[in-house]
Amino acid sequence: MTTHLGMPTVRPTYGSGNLNAHEPFPVAASRELGNEQLRANLGHATHTIRDKRLKVVSELPDWEELRDAGSALKNSVMARLPELLQQFEQNFTAQGATVHWARDAAEANEIVARLVRETNETDVVKVKSMATEEIGLNKYLEEQGISALETDLAELIVQLGHDKPSHILVPAIHRNRSEIRDIFLKEMPGVDPLLTNDPRHLAMAARAHLRRRFLSAKVAISGANFAIADSGTLAVVESEGNGRMCLTLPETLITVMGIEKLLPTFSDLEVFMQLLPRSSTGERMNPYTSLWTGVTPGDGPQNVHMVLLDNGRTAALSDQYGRTALNCIRCSACMNVCPVYERTGGHAYGSTYPGPIGAILSPLMTGITSEENNSLPYA
Repeated sequence: MTTHLGMPTVRPTYGSGNLNAHEPFPVAASRELGNEQLRANLGHATHTIRDKRLKVVSELPDWEELRDAGSALKNSVMARLPELLQQFEQNFTAQGATVHWARDAAEANEIVARLVRETNETDVVKVKSMATEEIGLNKYLEEQGISALETDLAELIVQLGHDKPSHILVPAIHRNRSEIRDIFLKEMPGVDPLLTNDPRHLAMAARAHLRRRFLSAKVAISGANFAIADSGTLAVVESEGNGRMCLTLPETLITVMGIEKLLPTFSDLEVFMQLLPRSSTGERMNPYTSLWTGVTPGDGPQNVHMVLLDNGRTAALSDQYGRTALNCIRCSACMNVCPVYERTGGHAYGSTYPGPIGAILSPLMTGITSEENNSLPYA
């Protein structure tokens, strides 16, 4: 299959969807600074994650060497991206799966909606995915009469609260336990009216709410943390087990992934499986790591699709200096040490990608001609 990807010979197409802010950052930041509860929530959460990360990172004597290795691998990927994308497609489809190419958010949304319609289902379950948030998939599916249920706890909180994610890793970081309890009592069907703000009770309420949907779902939609070119393998890492349920139980699995998530070989995962959990959640390893290579007859989803998303990534790739932002593995460590993010929160940035990396990546992918986005590099 011929692709439109790789280093473009003409001006690349910029991204769309939820990458564009709706107001300049200084205006939004000024408003958010007035929310004292938000600042308290963010300060507590970012300090907790930061302290956990520092502890587990200090256990590795070769931590900086691992970071250098990861950076070198990603630089190599960007230099060979067209070749690696075609290699991945060949190996993924050889195992019975299907690859779809999406230039922008509109194409990606239509591809996913069409695939769901072909199953005659109107309900899907979702694994946490920055790419689907970026393209505004949930809203588009709703307009098409398809209900998408977020199964990651923080994403579920955001969805039930009719809110937007404010952090790459912890979408509901701006909410405290009492606010979450109030959301559950108001929006979650069948919840115990005596529900407290105890974390375990909140988690059990969400578990009971989700379990029924896990067992009945026929279609799941996921993102992916990594894709392996030489084997056609996809990898999802998570902490709750919801991803494992979505990736194994439904008959149809649709994955939406940005084209920059590729790694050349399976052995390259070793570096990132050490880097990602420590930098993101302050854990030595991810509780759940799911790997799949196309279709396995008689086991797991039998209709497997991959939507490879550009949406401005080739625009970033064509920038001699800015392209290094595509090396980001979405660990969110930069956000947890950023004093601006800690005080304004993610919503002030307007884009799916907030914080320091968002201030760089979003303008690269959308261009900085709009008044709303051209202030982000100065956030």
